[in-house]
Amino acid sequence: MARAYRYLTAFLLLAFSTTVLAQRVEGSRARASGIYSAEVVVTNQGDAQRNSGFARGLLQVLTRITGDRGVNQKPGVGDELRRAREYVDRYDYRQDEGIGPTGAPTYNTTLVIQYDKDKVDEAIATLGLPLWPTPRPKPVLWLAIDDGSGARLVGLGKSNAARPVLDQAKQRGYALGLPAGNAAEQALAGAIWRGDTAAIARASSKYAPPMQLIGKLYRTPKGGWQADWVFLDNGRQLAKSSTTNADARRAMAGGADIAADALIRKYAKPGKSLGPPGRYTVTFTGVGSTDDFIRLAAYLDRAAVVKRATPIRATGEGLTYELELVSGIAGFSRAVAKDGILEPVGDDDSATTFRLR
Repeated sequence: MARAYRYLTAFLLLAFSTTVLAQRVEGSRARASGIYSAEVVVTNQGDAQRNSGFARGLLQVLTRITGDRGVNQKPGVGDELRRAREYVDRYDYRQDEGIGPTGAPTYNTTLVIQYDKDKVDEAIATLGLPLWPTPRPKPVLWLAIDDGSGARLVGLGKSNAARPVLDQAKQRGYALGLPAGNAAEQALAGAIWRGDTAAIARASSKYAPPMQLIGKLYRTPKGGWQADWVFLDNGRQLAKSSTTNADARRAMAGGADIAADALIRKYAKPGKSLGPPGRYTVTFTGVGSTDDFIRLAAYLDRAAVVKRATPIRATGEGLTYELELVSGIAGFSRAVAKDGILEPVGDDDSATTFRLR
């Protein structure tokens, strides 16, 4: 009987869980697909590693959608990362085998997560985060590599040689294309090396869009690697920088960040917030003691959607504040609904009176 009870309890927990372990057909491998999914390496399949992975994966998703590599520093984002499990639609695990820098085999467990699009979009709107619109352009990567035996262009047939920068572009939420790499294009390795970006732009005119990430990767005198990058958009230089690292793969991957940052500076736009930012007069009831006032003030001080909170007056009906809100009353209402400290007096997002619980 006790065993049957345990089985029933386990079944009910699984049936009513809001985060679902995905089911796959035999022989398939779990993979992230789309900007609302993520893959993170974990050391085991325990709760602690899984919850940490959920937070790291959600940060990947927010970075892709906003285009902001520092999005975790934005007000309120840290709070959402700590409750990342609430954003998970489903998850799965994948066992990966590889080769380490020394040539020894490596074995990793990868947590593959699909997040709930509506919940993520609502968080972005509530916090007033920027958006990098989709669909996004797919610039052409013109990369020449000299490992000591002469510069060679990486064409489509040798895409694995450019895998670090291609994968990093995907992590940033866009894709890079490669030229075909025919004989005529291979001859352009010299143009890349001498910085003739106009020649590369002309050769790239048969590809769309008219955007090129041009890079050359080579060994440095001290034994490391350096990649020099130029990013062009319709003939206009949007970025020029270099990346260095002892590991050639890391030096190469940095080019994707340079292109992404340039694209975001030009094309990102303010996100669609739940309501217009501004100053609003809001009344709080249920503030019956000094402790209540301290609790309310502390909450308003740390609430990500509140930029400034100024007490105006206290009456028998409640305590009235002027709040400067990043996403209006609607955003404030959504935020307090998650936190459980306040509840609106009314049934919609336009309520301007809230009760302290």
